[in-house]
Amino acid sequence: MNSTQTFIAARDFLQQHRTNYDTAYRDYCSPKFEQFNWAIDYFDTQAQGNTTPALWVVDEDGTEQKISYADMSMRSNQAANYLRTLGIKRGERILLMLPNRVELWELMLAGIKIGAVIVPTTMLVSSDDLNDRMERGGIRHVIVQSSEISKFDTVSGNYTRIVVGSSEGGMHSTAWNNYADSQYACPVYTPDTPTLASDPMLLYFTSGTTSHPKLVLHSHQSYPVGHLTTMYWIGLQAGDLHWNISSPGWAKHAWSCFFAPWNAGATVFIYNYQRFSPKDALNIIIRCGVTSLCAPPTVWRMMIQEDLSSYKVPLRELVGAGEPLNPEVIEQVERAWGIRIRDGFGQTETSAQIGNSPGQLLKPGSMGRPLPGYHITLLDQDDVPAQEGEIAIILASGAPGLMLGYEGDDNKTDEVKRNGHYHTGDTALRDTEGYYYYVGRNDDVFKSSDYRISPFELESVMIEHDAVQEAAVVPSPDAMRLSVPKAFITLRAGQLPNLEMAKSLFAFSRSRLAAYKRIRRIEFAELPKTLSGKIRRVELRRQEILRDGQSKAERGINEFWEEDMV
Repeated sequence: MNSTQTFIAARDFLQQHRTNYDTAYRDYCSPKFEQFNWAIDYFDTQAQGNTTPALWVVDEDGTEQKISYADMSMRSNQAANYLRTLGIKRGERILLMLPNRVELWELMLAGIKIGAVIVPTTMLVSSDDLNDRMERGGIRHVIVQSSEISKFDTVSGNYTRIVVGSSEGGMHSTAWNNYADSQYACPVYTPDTPTLASDPMLLYFTSGTTSHPKLVLHSHQSYPVGHLTTMYWIGLQAGDLHWNISSPGWAKHAWSCFFAPWNAGATVFIYNYQRFSPKDALNIIIRCGVTSLCAPPTVWRMMIQEDLSSYKVPLRELVGAGEPLNPEVIEQVERAWGIRIRDGFGQTETSAQIGNSPGQLLKPGSMGRPLPGYHITLLDQDDVPAQEGEIAIILASGAPGLMLGYEGDDNKTDEVKRNGHYHTGDTALRDTEGYYYYVGRNDDVFKSSDYRISPFELESVMIEHDAVQEAAVVPSPDAMRLSVPKAFITLRAGQLPNLEMAKSLFAFSRSRLAAYKRIRRIEFAELPKTLSGKIRRVELRRQEILRDGQSKAERGINEFWEEDMV
């Protein structure tokens, strides 16, 4: 079989066994290619004469766009030819900074076709962020939403500038090429040379929850093939309408708004809004017939504040991603709809590694079992297999979605790929039946009175309180215990951050947690987050260290200690 046939056969096998985990995991053989260009060899082949919508974009004002697979293939050909006329060559880096608009998908496909390295970038970045990305990413070309081009006024360098969107300030400057001109390009694209599967394809800046963002480099093999596994985890099939609530610029967008649904032959659904409204989202799901929904914990926590049982949704598959999802949220959704949100685990550096796949026994609190193609173990501090330890991929057994490495940091790449394993930096427990339970980032787990504390476990308990919307737990220095668990709490709308609320939360903690785990200090605050929405516990930990030894009089008006309430 050629590469196209091999890829489709692997896809078909996983879809055929979508609810038979044992067979899928045992018999799946992840394709390995010498030459492969997913956009040409797979997408264009599937798109021939295919009138199924590949993309459906609905805007808040009611306007809609539906683009068929065939039309998306043709438009991406024009885009590829247009980029080539501007001198963009194989291997050169393109910074792509666009919102969820049709051109984003055209240009992702076009970049893959010409063999450029795409650097997806969120529109939330500042000019300083852009200077860093341009330099460290070796950017030669930028493609930018028209509303954002002023951010490049202070970004120096000799780079091609392409603007997408309506006429706004600076758009008609001769420095900027207008992407609208691509409509005049030839609709047939012929590659100049074959694409090696090992060639770089995507460069992602991580969200940086604990450190300076790293540069994750993926190949034409790793993400297209690796996301067959992600497709399996989500449970996508041809004909599905899949909505992944995610912003462009982050790896999760490529996971679930690009590769996984199009690997399945499904339709990518997008609803654009200025501010997320659970009511509007639920009504859109019903009106448009969304069958599969993936959302981050923040969105799910907002969703459950609505009376979900009053919405008769057409959904079949629900998944959570970005951060672990607290059990209370999963239970509330299941009570309302009879559908369980299936959790999973993966990283920017990989595709989905572990997950609860469709049709399987779902254990409360578990993120599931290793997904087809991945062989997982847990390693202790001496890199010895254990029942609790760091999640690690056994490299000798294959790792279909694993990155090439960290751009410009060979030492870090060697560190995470040492001793025959890829080390994720995340800790988990495994039970006797092979189900994994997330504990936390290695950097987040801490000790109190010589007990190991998992922030995620404590946070999952605290958000079960009716008044709590979000919680983040970090160690707070303590002279006797080394540290004690402190919870930073964001309350739901209408709840007051006062002494009575703190007393209620301390009592709730005492009733649900063992004495050594319970929350000892509470501070009501908005939680610091990365640009992608992940909680930055590292900032809260740093804040606590700097405040070590503070007197009671120096505490904030919204900070409360349990010891003062005895």
